[in-house]
Amino acid sequence: MARMTPSEAFVETMVANDVTVAFGIMGSAFMDAMDIFTPAGIRLIPVVHEQGAGHMADGYARVSGRHGVCIAQNGPGITNFVTAIAAAYWAHSPVVCITPETGAMTNGLGGFQEAQQLPFFETITKYQAHVPRPERMAELTGRAFDRAIQENGPTQLNIPRDFFYGDIDVEIPQPIRIERGAGGENSLNEAADLLAAAKNPVILSGGGVVMSEGVEQCKALAEYLGAPVCNTYLHNDSFPASHELWCGPLGYQGSKAAMRLISQADVVLALGTRLGPFGTLPQHGMDYWPKDAKIIQIDCNSKVLGLVKKISVGICGDAKAAASTLLDRLQTRDVACLATKAERAENIAAEKASWEKELDEWIHEKDEYSLDMIEEQAGEEGSYLHPRQVLRELEKAMPEDAMVSTDIGNINSVANSYLRFEKPRSFFAPMSFGNCGYALPTIIGAKVAAPERPAISYAGDGAWGMSMVEIMTCVREQIPVTSIVFHNRQWGAEKKNQVDFYSRRFVAGELENPSFAEIARSMGAQGVTIDKLEDIGPALKQACDAQKDGVTTVIEIMCTRELGDPFRRDALSVPVRHLEKYKDYQ
Repeated sequence: MARMTPSEAFVETMVANDVTVAFGIMGSAFMDAMDIFTPAGIRLIPVVHEQGAGHMADGYARVSGRHGVCIAQNGPGITNFVTAIAAAYWAHSPVVCITPETGAMTNGLGGFQEAQQLPFFETITKYQAHVPRPERMAELTGRAFDRAIQENGPTQLNIPRDFFYGDIDVEIPQPIRIERGAGGENSLNEAADLLAAAKNPVILSGGGVVMSEGVEQCKALAEYLGAPVCNTYLHNDSFPASHELWCGPLGYQGSKAAMRLISQADVVLALGTRLGPFGTLPQHGMDYWPKDAKIIQIDCNSKVLGLVKKISVGICGDAKAAASTLLDRLQTRDVACLATKAERAENIAAEKASWEKELDEWIHEKDEYSLDMIEEQAGEEGSYLHPRQVLRELEKAMPEDAMVSTDIGNINSVANSYLRFEKPRSFFAPMSFGNCGYALPTIIGAKVAAPERPAISYAGDGAWGMSMVEIMTCVREQIPVTSIVFHNRQWGAEKKNQVDFYSRRFVAGELENPSFAEIARSMGAQGVTIDKLEDIGPALKQACDAQKDGVTTVIEIMCTRELGDPFRRDALSVPVRHLEKYKDYQ
């Protein structure tokens, strides 16, 4: 055991876990430890707002496969982490949220920047460690890092600010990394039997395939079976889009080809997915989830097996190992669907071609409100572009190996149909937590983890306003990214509900904004405004090229006020008013 201060024990434990980057805002609560970050090889990237730091840690973790770390001042600095940690929780992202708190001897007295910090994160972390004595600093720091990886999610390390000081004898714990297996023998055999007997199997490739580095194993299994592969909602990078068996994502604004093909399945292999409710809901007027198919669900968390969808076989195992093991077992069985591989391949190709043709021809939304907006804006000064055309042009111009983050909102959701990737750890979205202000800080963290890759964020003007200040972080810290802002002057997703249910009574949905390109320039970045379709591709290429020179660019694209489908039509009801004063509001 070595003699050191708790600050040294804390920092050395982070070093043992290969931490080289942390995101946050400096504070006196952890300054004694922060003072030795640099000689320890840890870069603290200062942000504008702590929520941004949490999202950056999330993006860093999702690209690197290692811990993302965020840290801030006790009290208000820590409460600003909450939204980002909740997003990381639903993204299964191994973020370690370090929360210095009020000193142990004054806790409960209502002092400066005091808060009870553990309850804030109780339901949005996989593990919480509170350091009760300085002597346990290294032990609990190590455990917070271990649990984040073991349980695929954020953890909290809560440290009284006075516990960084003193002298302790300590041994720095070495990281514990567990090896996950393919699952139980009986359940694997049952799954192999179902797949062998299937006439029309379909694979649903989820986030667990990405996290387990199992894309190649998923691909090998799909190729052997000739099975179409659908991406789970917002995991468009879980199977290569150029592959002939790729069909696109399910869920909101997903691929009709994927939906039609999975609706025809007699066996679905849900690989590395919790089958979350938002990714299996009806869409495009299609209730596509197969009612009579046998469902095999594989996830490393046994608690989600059969939680949302009824399943035939549940396997608690690693997606990569399970896919490899199932392929081995199938190769020793008679597999019924092998006789129809060519016929099914033709069906897959035809469904994909039909969907691509529909996307090519789907220039704008065709509902009554959108047509009214298109006509109205045609008479306004300036040019406004159809969002679907914009998204198609961005797709065509997307550089190879690009990383893309999307915010929440109407145009961002429509983008789900147009975002295609060749490799995992390329696509990041706020998942089912659905918070605004996600895309920009997350792609900044992703860029720190993979500085050689083009980094692009998508946001609508409403969501953009919540995080655009982090452009200053890009400029100050020389972290170059490209941010696409769809400027349509409205909170589109919620405004769509006012169109569908509230007779176009718009309350708080309209946004009159300044030029976001000008704001970007004022923060030291490049700013470009686009109002011609032919300028989109060249602008994206130039902005991504500028990243190589350390330049951040904001591309503001002027869009019409048309609106795509809502998130869920069953989420609201036609209003009923009983009071006379409100009779006209139904």
